[in-house]
Amino acid sequence: MKAITTQGVPTIQLASAPLSLEGAKWHLLEHILDDPETYPLEERLQHELTRQLSLNKDKKHSSYSWRVLQEVKDICQATKFHGDTALTIPPFFQNASRGNERIWGEKTTTPQSKVINWGGLNKKEQQQLEPILPKTDNWILLTQAGVENNKTRPPLGNRN
Repeated sequence: MKAITTQGVPTIQLASAPLSLEGAKWHLLEHILDDPETYPLEERLQHELTRQLSLNKDKKHSSYSWRVLQEVKDICQATKFHGDTALTIPPFFQNASRGNERIWGEKTTTPQSKVINWGGLNKKEQQQLEPILPKTDNWILLTQAGVENNKTRPPLGNRN
């Protein structure tokens, strides 16, 4: 797959429509999503775009600014980010995933400190994380606050 650059903005032709990205973002995605063990780059980009468009329509979804995520990352020395899409996850995380799906980074079984955008995960991905979270304390979970009957909050219960 190639990007056509016009006035410094790369445009990639995907099955659904053309996708224009900042040059730096395109180069990042081109390298991190090009994994021969998974799907071709074009399919992965289409998957991420489709998911991002769906998240954008969801009124319960919140994306956080990179500045906020950098501050939260620094608090717990996080190296991993859970949630959202490759189009919005900041590149300063070494690893990124959604539930059990690795978006980029190393395949590791070693526990990593992580930042989790709970609203950036679908129900299945949330369920994949629920048994793990009460057993560790090396994470910060971001979710909407102040919403009565908030279904975007994880059911963590007691951590005994």
